[in-house]
Amino acid sequence: MNSHCFQLPLIALLVLVALVSFVRNETTERPSISDEALEKTLSDKRYLQRQLKCAVGEAPCDPVGRRLKSLAPLVLRGSCPQCTEQEKKQIKKVLAYVQVNFPKEWNKMLQTYAG
Repeated sequence: MNSHCFQLPLIALLVLVALVSFVRNETTERPSISDEALEKTLSDKRYLQRQLKCAVGEAPCDPVGRRLKSLAPLVLRGSCPQCTEQEKKQIKKVLAYVQVNFPKEWNKMLQTYAG
């Protein structure tokens, strides 16, 4: 299967991980994540590695990782109608970052959730 068709959905999932990590208060609406907050998340390689390993079943999950795992199948089917234009832009950014910096984890995510 062509990995290109899974790029946008997976990145939506990763943006959700970033959102969850920076949201401290419980609200019914999903707050937007600033570009600065996204950069901070992307710079924390250890955090990203932990979430990606959780998602493919190689490490224990924290609440963010459990959310990631529960959303992965839905997001990989391309179901992100609630994404804003800003989130779509951020999704592309995270996608590029994960593919370059975490190629093994990227491939494992595709294998785990694309099948």
